[in-house]
Amino acid sequence: METTRKNNYVGLTRSFLIWSFTLTVCLLVVGFPVGALVVTVGLLATIILQTVLPASAVLLVTGSILSLNVAIVVIGAAALALKGVNPEEVSWLNWLHGHKDLINTPVYASCPLTCQFDIINQ
Repeated sequence: METTRKNNYVGLTRSFLIWSFTLTVCLLVVGFPVGALVVTVGLLATIILQTVLPASAVLLVTGSILSLNVAIVVIGAAALALKGVNPEEVSWLNWLHGHKDLINTPVYASCPLTCQFDIINQ
């Protein structure tokens, strides 16, 4: 019984770490255009807060933005890990699936033009 509980914790921790990495990568790559909006709002908030808190307005706004991003990733990863969603079962995370058949496939410069014919002929 003790080893089963230990395996559950290890599996839950592994799932949480994979989800936190995946959500961080998605936040950086997909959320990059949203980052420009967040920086603009943060800049305006810093300018407004500069009149009230002259010494720490930049620190307050930057810390708030970073902590909000970290909280979103951690809460999302914890919710998905506790729900039991395996990252390898999600269809839109193709780079996590580890396709074994695609690893040994040679890629040539003309592949976008000719690869479709090789697949049809085989």
